[in-house]
Amino acid sequence: MTYQETRAAGRRTGHSAPYGGRPAAPVPPARPRRGPGARRALAALFWLGLVAAVVPWWLDTPAGSLTDTADLLTAGGRITGLIAGYLLLVQVLMMSRLGVLERALGGERISRLHRDLGATLLVAVLTHMSLLVVGYSRQERNSVLAEVGVLLTDYEDMITAFAAAGVLVTVAVTAVRAVRSRLPYELWHLLHAASYLTLLLGYAHQFSNGAQLHQPGLVRTGWIAGYVLVVAALVWGRVLAPLAFNLRHRLRVADVVAESQDTVSVYLTGQRLNQIDLLGGQFFRWRFLNPGCWWQSHPFSVSAAGNDRWLRITVKVVGGYTAELRDLTPGTRVWAQGPSGTFTAAHRTRERTLLIAGGSGIAPLRAMLEELPPGAALIYRASTPADVLLHQELDWLAQARQTSVWYVVGRRDDPGPRQVMNPEGLRRLVPDLTRRDVYLCGPGGLVDEAVAALRAAGVPRRQIHLTAFEL
Repeated sequence: MTYQETRAAGRRTGHSAPYGGRPAAPVPPARPRRGPGARRALAALFWLGLVAAVVPWWLDTPAGSLTDTADLLTAGGRITGLIAGYLLLVQVLMMSRLGVLERALGGERISRLHRDLGATLLVAVLTHMSLLVVGYSRQERNSVLAEVGVLLTDYEDMITAFAAAGVLVTVAVTAVRAVRSRLPYELWHLLHAASYLTLLLGYAHQFSNGAQLHQPGLVRTGWIAGYVLVVAALVWGRVLAPLAFNLRHRLRVADVVAESQDTVSVYLTGQRLNQIDLLGGQFFRWRFLNPGCWWQSHPFSVSAAGNDRWLRITVKVVGGYTAELRDLTPGTRVWAQGPSGTFTAAHRTRERTLLIAGGSGIAPLRAMLEELPPGAALIYRASTPADVLLHQELDWLAQARQTSVWYVVGRRDDPGPRQVMNPEGLRRLVPDLTRRDVYLCGPGGLVDEAVAALRAAGVPRRQIHLTAFEL
C-alpha cells in the first residue's frame, strides 16, 4: 500500500494515519544500547586517559624542584592545561555523534555528561590561564596585565589560545538554562557549534609552548594521535555515516497535516524504510532542503512507530524555523541524521510503564505506545483542550493496546491538575506506580514537577526516563 493509499484509509476511518507498528518489546528487555559493562569500560578509559594526560608532567618534574610560590603556580597551570586539553578532546568526541558511543551511553546520558564536563572544562581552562599568568608574572616580576601583554606578543600561538578561551566562555554562558531559554534555538545552536573553534584555535599553542608537548617524542606523538582520532570520529559521525544513510533512504516530504492551530505533522517517504533500525521514542536531526530551512537542522522525535511506508514527526510552531515547516511542499528533499536516543520501550526495566506527556511532548510517547506491552498508562497534560494533540490516535491505541489514558487539562493551579500531579494523585491513578518505568516528555516545568512527585511517591530514580535531544 502506498503512502497516499494509507493516508486515504486513515481519513475514511476517522484517524489521521494508519496504525500498527512493531510488536511489544520482550520482557525482561534486552538493552544492547546502554549496558552497564559498556558504560564501565568507557568510564575506565576516560579516567585512564586523564591519568595518562597528567603523568608526563609528573615524570618531567624532579623532586624538590617546586621551591617557591611562582613554581607552584606555574606547575598548577601546566597540570590544569593538560587536564583542559584532554577534556576538550573528550568533549568534541562526545559531539561527534559516533554510533558506538550513542549505543553504549545513549544520547540522553551523553547530553548530561557533555553539560557537566563542559563546566569542568571551563573551570580548568580559566584556572590554567590564571595560574600561568600569575606564576609567570611573579617569576619575571611583572604586573599581571604586563605579563598578559608579554604572552600575547612574545609567545607563539598565544593570540589564538586566548581566542579559544573566549569562545569557550561564550559557549558556556549561552549554555546556562536562564540564558539559553531566551535565545532563539538557531542562534544557540550556531554559538554552540562554535565550540569546534576551541579545538582548532587551542591546538597550536599546546605544541609550541606546552612544556610536555613541544619536544618530539612519545608524549607529543600520543597527543597528536588523540587529535587525529577525534577529528576522524567527527568526520565519520557527522559526515560519512549521515551521507551513507541519506543516499540509502533518500527521504522526501510526502505531506504536511495541521494537527492544531500551532502544531503540524510532517510525513516523509523514502526508500528501504523498513531497514531503518528505528524505535518509538527516538529522534532524528532533520534538515529540510528548501530555501527557508536548508541551512540548519533541528532534532524532532518520530511520532509514530517505524514502518515500511512513511515516517512522521509532529512539531509545535514556536519560532521562525518551525513556522517554515507548515509551508513545506511534497517532494522536498530531507537530510536526516539518526535515529538516536535510548528513550525507548526496549530500554525499560519493568514489565509495565507510565508515560507522562505535556503538550507536543506527546510525540515520542505516542510512537512508544505502539511498542509497549499491554497495560501501559498515559497521563497527558495540556493547558486547554485545543492543546491535546493526536487524541484520536491515542484513543484508538488505548483500546487496541489496552492502555489507560487520562487527559489532565487546565492550568497548573486548576483543581484537576493539582489533584493529579502530586504523589497521592499519581498513586490514586496508578496504584502500582513504584513497580513501573516512567517516561517523561514535555516542558521543563512539567518534567521537574513530575520528577519531584514521582520521587516523593517512592519511584526509584533508575525507573524514571527523560528525553534530551541536542549535541
